Amino acid sequence: MPANKLASRHSLKSDLTRVDAHRIKKSEYEELPELTEDMLARAKINKGGRPPSENPRKQLTLRLPADVIERWKATGPGWLTRMADRLSSVR
Repeated sequence: MPANKLASRHSLKSDLTRVDAHRIKKSEYEELPELTEDMLARAKINKGGRPPSENPRKQLTLRLPADVIERWKATGPGWLTRMADRLSSVR
């Protein structure tokens, strides 16, 4: 799901009202194992996000005629990616 789109109750297939209303009981805490030094030593921090690209993009300022830009924009969303693909295939 795109990051800019909120998850709906239907897409999650979960009763969020019931989940939010749940209160953890003492018996549920007792089910959890104790953390040991060995467990903490094996722990890895996951920073999340997208993995680093093997071929990262670099920023560049390029002046193009307005009509060229408008023609690319008229092709719809993703026009910058298509332009980059076209430029990378030119030899």
